[in-house]
Amino acid sequence: MPQSQSCAFCGKSCLTFRGLSKHIKLKHQKTLSAEEKSRWSNTFTVVTHPDLNAEPCDKNGNTLPPGSPPPPLSPADAIPSNPWNPFGDRLTFEFANYHFTVLQSSEAEINHALDHWLASTLLNGGDPNNIPWRVAKEMYATIDSIKEGPAPWKTAKFQYTGTLPPGMPPKWMRETYELCFRDPRIILLNQIALPDLHHHFDYVPYMQFNGKRDRVWTNLMSGSWAWDEANDIIRDNLSARGSMLVPIIVGSDKTTVSVATGHQEFHPVYVGAGNIDNTMRRSHSLGMEAVALLPIPKTSKKHRKRPEFQTFCRQLYHACLTHIFSSLKSSMTTLEVARCPDGHFRRIMFSLGPYIADYPEQVWLAAIVQYWCPICEAAADKLDDPCANLRSHKKTEFLIQNFNPGTIWENYGVRDDVLPFTSHFPRADIHKLLTPDLLHQLITGTFKDHLVTWVEEYLITTHGKAAALHYIQEIDRRISAVPAFPGLRRFPDGRDFSQWTGNDSKALMKVYISAIKGLVPEEMVECVSAFIECCYIARRNAITSSDLEEFERHRARFQDLRDIFIETGVRSSISLPRQHALLHYVSKIELFASPNGVCSSLTESKHITAVKEPWRRSSHFHALPQIMTTISRLDKLAALRRVFRNRGMLEGTLSEYALAVVAGTLPPIRPYGALNVDENDRNDSYDDDNDDGGPLPGPKVLAQVMLAVTLERNYPTTLDVLAIFIKQPGFPMALRQFVYMQRHPNYDDFPSEFPEFSSRISVFHSAVASFYAPSDLCGAGGMYHERIRANPQWKGNPRFDTVFVAVDDGEENPFMHGMMVARVLLFFSFSDPMLQEELPCALINWFIPAIEYPDPSTGMWVVKPEVFGGKRTLEVIHVDTIVRGAHLLPQYGSGFLPEDFCYVDALDAFNSYFVNHLVDYHAHELLQSS
Repeated sequence: MPQSQSCAFCGKSCLTFRGLSKHIKLKHQKTLSAEEKSRWSNTFTVVTHPDLNAEPCDKNGNTLPPGSPPPPLSPADAIPSNPWNPFGDRLTFEFANYHFTVLQSSEAEINHALDHWLASTLLNGGDPNNIPWRVAKEMYATIDSIKEGPAPWKTAKFQYTGTLPPGMPPKWMRETYELCFRDPRIILLNQIALPDLHHHFDYVPYMQFNGKRDRVWTNLMSGSWAWDEANDIIRDNLSARGSMLVPIIVGSDKTTVSVATGHQEFHPVYVGAGNIDNTMRRSHSLGMEAVALLPIPKTSKKHRKRPEFQTFCRQLYHACLTHIFSSLKSSMTTLEVARCPDGHFRRIMFSLGPYIADYPEQVWLAAIVQYWCPICEAAADKLDDPCANLRSHKKTEFLIQNFNPGTIWENYGVRDDVLPFTSHFPRADIHKLLTPDLLHQLITGTFKDHLVTWVEEYLITTHGKAAALHYIQEIDRRISAVPAFPGLRRFPDGRDFSQWTGNDSKALMKVYISAIKGLVPEEMVECVSAFIECCYIARRNAITSSDLEEFERHRARFQDLRDIFIETGVRSSISLPRQHALLHYVSKIELFASPNGVCSSLTESKHITAVKEPWRRSSHFHALPQIMTTISRLDKLAALRRVFRNRGMLEGTLSEYALAVVAGTLPPIRPYGALNVDENDRNDSYDDDNDDGGPLPGPKVLAQVMLAVTLERNYPTTLDVLAIFIKQPGFPMALRQFVYMQRHPNYDDFPSEFPEFSSRISVFHSAVASFYAPSDLCGAGGMYHERIRANPQWKGNPRFDTVFVAVDDGEENPFMHGMMVARVLLFFSFSDPMLQEELPCALINWFIPAIEYPDPSTGMWVVKPEVFGGKRTLEVIHVDTIVRGAHLLPQYGSGFLPEDFCYVDALDAFNSYFVNHLVDYHAHELLQSS
């Protein structure tokens, strides 16, 4: 009997793959991103900046010898006599954190809970003096006394200083405007000192290459901007050699917290250290923190459009931003010493880095005319002019000094009444620092506001309003008929909802192409497909030179194909800022690396905790001071929780802690910063059967598929009886063939008779696939998991999911790069006495290629059920051959679905299916055709 070898990556037997090398090639290489493939194949090259190389130093700035350990913790970081200070113990801290952070309890609710606590103590004969607080205000005072956390809030006042008109000036000229802000320097210094970031922090600008010598752009420090910024720092200050660049990522976005109370608006500003990697910035709250709430001048409708009011609003906006970052200006030219996540001190220099903003905000930041481009000089009515020059502060200053305001307004789209705030800071130019905005420019902008709307307008233009309604309803039925998939939002009524969100647009993008194919011209389908391909490439966590070439190919194809909307009368012209932004994506990716780390979705998500929830918790009367207090308390509790967690003080449940206190068996407290946060986050036993998928805690590991923990006990355990129970008479033969292949990995043909099968079979209703997917919502290690189901009764309906199966390395069989699609009918395992191991398996139906190449208009592979003798073929496969879940979209054709068609029947009702590479970003990269 051949001996089983174990894979160094996953530790599993590789007999299924007839050899270790093929196992690695088929299983693991298919699930890795472009960045990870180069790492595991030992062809990954990183070139770090030779001068700004972040050499460790002592607290006085003196460079340490190579290999020196980090300096001892300062007394402030040492374990205090009461480690729970300012709380008495874990119970009081957990009570405050639970009520204030998690439940967001009101003052009255906290008072009620404290009264319960006191009553319980009295009834059990306890000492009422041991109750930490009698009322909520005492608990608030304890939270306010927390020393950890960012800088306190301050206010600065601004007022109109221009010429006042005769008589009574408008109210806006007489008002005082308050800027609420925190010192960004303290916020950033606190950020870069967090031990939590030790494995998620780039100390040096670098250039990254894969085995093909393609440049790879991932985190901000891998972009050209960081490298060039380091060169500029060294050019201006030779003493900066050996120091560390700390880029300042800034984001701002006006948000409405309540429509019902008169469009109550706030204008938050966020900052973050650009050294933090994209995965941590996207998955945790550490990467961006609120630094200010900008004042929003209000006036009557009569004065709102007056030039002097609009000028004042813009000047106030830039004056506030200048004031916010003034504390950092000296540190942009002079070195200072700061502690880093690895515990070492380093000499650092700050630089204003990428600025995250949507298009209306970019117009204000760049001080340009509405509908012009803030990055180049393309005119508002000719935005796709390939000859347009890039903007810069120097050029704008020259125009303002040498031409009259009307000329530069009309010919260059420049306002002369305001100076961008970046002009006050060294090495900063707002036109260069503006980042691609994936959310507003691409997802909700070009896709939802433009393309989806234009398709509907085409149907109305072509068929008339009454007949077009039937086509629009058919698109909605098709959208609601797609098979279920983990993480895929269901649209039971199609797009028939009143309030669109960014997540709605992302979900619709995954299924929209197949829904319109057959109902609109092929050029229109191809146009939408080309645009979505651009979106998915831009959303990757690691983008290579080849990816940028592919992006440019799809972008050019999209811009050529969108003329179909002009030819069909939907549009008279297409010169739109959000679509024009695509022209700058390649250069911006080269500057700032993957846009998913500097996208407005980061600031949008921060609005909830930084503004909206604090506003809802206020009295809504003079809400701003209450909001600042709430934000400050939340930040203090979060910072203190990080300290407790890093010291190992929050391990186990609260009741387990209480038992340990009573027994005197509390574990020793670790010094702050000693904990490996990734390992603490890891949870390999995660297996909630009600959860379809989502972020997976823990460090980055290679992909794996494992059967669910829960064993289904209402199934027969013998083969023949189980086959009858699941109504699959071909199951016994398929399993015997599988066992023969496992025992004889080098077989040439099957024997005339197979040995009898007598092992006990265990049945499972699902398996969990986990893989590295940093472009999607993920855990700190970039990991994501999805549940693959084979359940005859999932929420009242049968659900048998489809999967990708590795069958070839892609060289012999180019179809889907050596993968096939299968539908899982049963997950099970059994112990083979000859192999002496437990074999996790799946009973499947195959889907085979319907055509040998991707569909030209959608770019998707097409498959059809494999049928032999009028029945779908059955086979048993090892779970290790499953790469991950697959999603199929029916080929609807040009006909209309029955009104009562149910998505549950979708995988049985059609002759062929598209393999949906848009279901998530991992699937898109897995199936990329390049």
